[in-house]
Amino acid sequence: MFAKRVSIEQVEEGNDLAPKFDADGLIACVTTAAKTGEVLMLGYMNAEALQKTIETGEAHYYSRSRKVLWHKGATSGLVQKVVEMRIDDDQDAVWLRVAIPGDASCHVGYRSCFYRSVPTGAPADQIELTFEEKEKMFDPKAVYGDAPNPTIL
Repeated sequence: MFAKRVSIEQVEEGNDLAPKFDADGLIACVTTAAKTGEVLMLGYMNAEALQKTIETGEAHYYSRSRKVLWHKGATSGLVQKVVEMRIDDDQDAVWLRVAIPGDASCHVGYRSCFYRSVPTGAPADQIELTFEEKEKMFDPKAVYGDAPNPTIL
């Protein structure tokens, strides 16, 4: 489905989609809310996830921890509908602008996976994260049950 990478000019200035997957066969994907531009998450895609995202218009990722293809929102109902998809200049990163029913994207229940800020200018041993999102958009236990998150630890 994807073009072979043959030259810098082809990759950077051409019309061919020739993604550069890393040594693990993955490409980084930044996902933002189409309405607000807010960063929702950073995920990874393998060739199959990228192909399925293009074909279906819904975000698919590859779970590095579970080692499986992941259709975002298949369990929660918070499916990410792709409004726009872009690839960066050297085709090693993808940017999705998505619309989400229920307006939440994070499996922890917050709108964005980036719901905490990290202070700068303090000694590393004195860093305390600040919650920027005060309320969850949904109850993850009601959606996913009590099973521990397999992506953590």
